[in-house]
Amino acid sequence: MKVAFATQDLKRVDAHFGWAKNIAIYDIDPDGHRFVEAIAFDGDLKEDGNEDKLAPKIDAIKDCAILYVAAIGGSGAARVVANNIHPMKVNEPEEIEHLLGKLGDVLKGTPPPWLRKALAKGKEKTFDFED
Repeated sequence: MKVAFATQDLKRVDAHFGWAKNIAIYDIDPDGHRFVEAIAFDGDLKEDGNEDKLAPKIDAIKDCAILYVAAIGGSGAARVVANNIHPMKVNEPEEIEHLLGKLGDVLKGTPPPWLRKALAKGKEKTFDFED
């Protein structure tokens, strides 16, 4: 399962989704996690009302199941959820490694229903009805 983190420094979840300079993406399963990529964004990221800045970010995380953010606006959250990505807000800057550890512990146990659904993202079954 891929997980995205809105970050300014690539170490902590410390950014509003729309204002994030970077999105760090990790792959995680009950056995551990690995860094996949960091995507950098530039331009005037703090320009409120500029919904166009969200499109490249949504595209960058489209195959992620979870997005960790410090904050996210209503339209950004709606667009994230519409792409079957579960937004998770942290109350204060938190180390990405710490969040990955906590998420890994949950995956080793009995994940809640929303997380079991997120785990299935990208693993949907396809059926071939031809004989």
